[in-house]
Amino acid sequence: MVNRRNVLIGTGVGVLALRFGFADRAAAAESYPVSHTDAEWRKLLSADQYSVLRKEGTEYPFTSPLLNEHRKGNFACAGCDQDAFSSATKFESGTGWPSFWSPLDGAIGTAKDTSVGTDRTEVHCSRCGGHLGHVFDDGPKPTGLRYCMNGVAMKFHPASA
Repeated sequence: MVNRRNVLIGTGVGVLALRFGFADRAAAAESYPVSHTDAEWRKLLSADQYSVLRKEGTEYPFTSPLLNEHRKGNFACAGCDQDAFSSATKFESGTGWPSFWSPLDGAIGTAKDTSVGTDRTEVHCSRCGGHLGHVFDDGPKPTGLRYCMNGVAMKFHPASA
């Protein structure tokens, strides 16, 4: 039965799970070519990067400078510098996060994410396992996919002239 009490309890449990890592995906246990201890990740990344890449946080919409990055080049994982998306697949989704219709071959992995009470597909870097964002099936042609990425989890490599 859905009532106010159950919604509040469910929300509280969800917040605790996200805050203390109980909702971490199974992929977090995988080993990756680039690996560091939690203490090393904290030293290597900014607080915001750590929150998103290692704890599956989400940046506020419309806050990333990469949202308005329109030069030719590649968007790479901020954790390990692996190129993940080409600027040729970037599009304006209106969501407030950098969005792409396709990743570079072999650059990402995906996992089921039910941490907010709904089924989503989480996207992570195939090289270090860092959380990049989520993929949805409401994107443009040719794939129909929208890879909605956290800008703080990425950096931009401009194409050579």
